[in-house]
Amino acid sequence: MTLAILFPGQGSQSLGMMQGFADLPVVEKTFREASALVDVDYWKMVTEGPAEALNQTVNTQPVMLIAGVACWRAWREKGGAMPAYFAGHSLGEYTALVASGVLKFEDAVPLVRFRAQSMQEAVPEGTGGIAAILGLDEPAIREVCAAAAQGEVLEPANLNSPGQIVIAGHRTAVERGMAAAKEKGAKRAVMLPMSAPSHCSLMKPAADRLAERLAALPMGKPQVPVVQNRDVQAFDDPTRIRQALVEQLYNPVRWIETVQFLASHGVTRMVECGPGKVLTGLSKRIAGDAEVIAINDTAALTAAATQG
Repeated sequence: MTLAILFPGQGSQSLGMMQGFADLPVVEKTFREASALVDVDYWKMVTEGPAEALNQTVNTQPVMLIAGVACWRAWREKGGAMPAYFAGHSLGEYTALVASGVLKFEDAVPLVRFRAQSMQEAVPEGTGGIAAILGLDEPAIREVCAAAAQGEVLEPANLNSPGQIVIAGHRTAVERGMAAAKEKGAKRAVMLPMSAPSHCSLMKPAADRLAERLAALPMGKPQVPVVQNRDVQAFDDPTRIRQALVEQLYNPVRWIETVQFLASHGVTRMVECGPGKVLTGLSKRIAGDAEVIAINDTAALTAAATQG
């Protein structure tokens, strides 16, 4: 049985999302450790809210990083195995790099907060949009984006699973794209509650700022390969890892190919490490023969960690 650990990104957050781990001291301890780094009470945010604060990009990204690292630490405490590979969806890639020893946790928390701020500042509130399109393949989505852009930015942002692709760009272009997708036969087109249109070319200014920040940050070599979203490759060289993180910001998340990469490299078991089960659902649709498990409470974590 070959194991991969998957870390979710923005969109899997919810108020009370760590409640299922209340009996594991390492979880709250990880949140407290992070809060001390940037003087924000993230534990209170996820347990008490308000939800509006939790859903602000500048908070959501650090929270998802912290939650994933807390869950990973709990996995190891419970005797969970080291995987053959790590992968993370968008922001989750940073969690994977912490777990693999590339990034230090104390560096990663302020880094992803800076990333979120840069993304928000790159596009004024209300200017950008991001929407999920269900029921069309990638070539059809690219046709929709080309036709609906009309001089604005509209691009595929997340290639999540067969029949589920996210588009991003100027809000008006996204609205046109949603209408065009429905005309082309999409089952659903849903605007997502995210203020920053990530993974499209509107994020290039944010990527430039991130590149400067990453250049000054120490990085180690991965102890376990991390399959990165941009290239669907696992780099050993910190320079290539930095480059992939920068380019990830304005290029699509290639999740379908990431899961296919894992399956083609012998992975038969995938464990989603963190709140929610978004990646579990997506990955099951991509690699139907693999065992895919979400460990979003202590019982599920313990059962999965002690199995095999």
